[in-house]
Amino acid sequence: MVQTDLARLFNVTPDCITYWEHNRSKPQVQHYPDIIEFLGYFPFKLDISTFEGKIKAYRYINGLSQKNFAKNMVIDPATVTRWEEGKGRGPKRKEIEAFLSNFLVNNLNYPID
Repeated sequence: MVQTDLARLFNVTPDCITYWEHNRSKPQVQHYPDIIEFLGYFPFKLDISTFEGKIKAYRYINGLSQKNFAKNMVIDPATVTRWEEGKGRGPKRKEIEAFLSNFLVNNLNYPID
């Protein structure tokens, strides 16, 4: 597959594909679901046994920024940042962790690298 085909598939420019290939830039999170589907596996190194790993896996699979994840979960974006750094608790943490665990069990269709 040539860069123009990939660019069309991911709805980006061919230059963007070149930058990704040469590590000059990284794909934005909204492109992650398409990349995961194209590759047929989850290319991100995450420990999904941890709360922070579950959050990132969910965000990456769904192409969500921390801000959009926070909005969907009705929490402050700063809370998401702290949680992904392995810090903080918060009253909704147990509820969100249960949701994420259930989601990953039922929707992780690709092996994690």
